[in-house]
Amino acid sequence: MKTILTAIAGLALSATAAFADPILGTWKTEVDDGSYAYVGLKPCNGGKICGTIDRTFNAQGEYNSPNKGEVLVRNMVPQGNGRYEGRVWRPSNNKVYLGKMNLNGNTLQLQGCVAGGLLCSSQTWARVN
Repeated sequence: MKTILTAIAGLALSATAAFADPILGTWKTEVDDGSYAYVGLKPCNGGKICGTIDRTFNAQGEYNSPNKGEVLVRNMVPQGNGRYEGRVWRPSNNKVYLGKMNLNGNTLQLQGCVAGGLLCSSQTWARVN
């Protein structure tokens, strides 16, 4: 019986891994206002994707930013074909924008937009793991 339960648990874990969203993991942001971060993208709020600032760096190296632990990527909904839509927070001005992400291998294009998506600023993030 123990062997059967172990096998079932193993199948359940492998099925979960097989269906894991390819965007999940740690991503390095571009430098913005002299600093960059490692953002961990994880599932949140019923199948959406959220990203928390896990580590922060500046010209001197890693440091303890007051933004560490804050949610930067908010409630991104998968749209198919590596595209996501939700919200993004920019720490330097404390504003939340309409957000879009586009996954292409180990590169993630992230946009924050205003005016209904007419004016956008973007960053390209690189996968850390």
